[in-house]
Amino acid sequence: MTPATSAHPARSSALRRGLQGIPLRALILFLCFLWTLPTAGLLISSFRQRSAITSSGWWTVFAHPFEFTQWTLDNYQLVLTSDGMGRAFLNSLLVSIPATVIPITIAAFAAYALAWMQFPGRRWIFAGIVALMVVPLQMSLIPMLRIYTQMGLNGTFLGIWLAHTGFGLPLAIYLLHSSIAGLPKEIIESAAVDGAGHFSTFSRLVVPLSLPAIASFAIFQFLWTWNDLLVALVFLGTRPDVAVVTARLSELVGSRGQDWHILTAGAFITMVIPLLVFFSLQRYFVRGLLAGSVKG
Repeated sequence: MTPATSAHPARSSALRRGLQGIPLRALILFLCFLWTLPTAGLLISSFRQRSAITSSGWWTVFAHPFEFTQWTLDNYQLVLTSDGMGRAFLNSLLVSIPATVIPITIAAFAAYALAWMQFPGRRWIFAGIVALMVVPLQMSLIPMLRIYTQMGLNGTFLGIWLAHTGFGLPLAIYLLHSSIAGLPKEIIESAAVDGAGHFSTFSRLVVPLSLPAIASFAIFQFLWTWNDLLVALVFLGTRPDVAVVTARLSELVGSRGQDWHILTAGAFITMVIPLLVFFSLQRYFVRGLLAGSVKG
């Protein structure tokens, strides 16, 4: 058989596989379209005049998309200044960043110790941490609130950092332990033979090798703390100086429920940081999830 005749069946097979994949790709594109349609409507509505929102649907902008008089930034200016969403945005950053860094740092040290250090009760401690994952968050709110009130932590950023750290630690330790314990034993033993202590082994070997798992949990924890409303309401409240974006948006729904131009702008402000974080770091998230599936 000549190379030309052997290449023809290969091209036909590739073409057949490509045609067979068209229905699946069309279905995926259709589902993506349905999934993003509400977000697109929210974004477009947030840039429209109040009179336009109340008189016509957001999809009508596509009749004259380059008619710039139908677009406005006044909604964002109003919600960021007069309605306090700008201060709430900064408060959410003050809550989310430390509430992500603190539990991951503690969990990484704990996961390494439970995986590679020998001490009595190690397995029982790990079993206890795993058991804490099944305790509902709501059960601990009232006891913690009483303790916070006695210690003066209620309504402070330190209080909510500690709360998010406590709620996130069991899952963080469990996920990072699975990743760190799966590292090749020869690497840890070689470092010990070369004279490296536990801290050097952890900082120079374990952390770089576990970055996908650490990054994936960091994304998960940041999105959880940014979108949280329940814990923020319980431990921070709705005072303007400490209110986060979710609590502020909830107040806007109650006080300005008829002002759709304000609500859509406020809602998109709460969404923009999670969208940026997820789409910019999604490759680390996928690598972290896949890292645990190929070990062993």
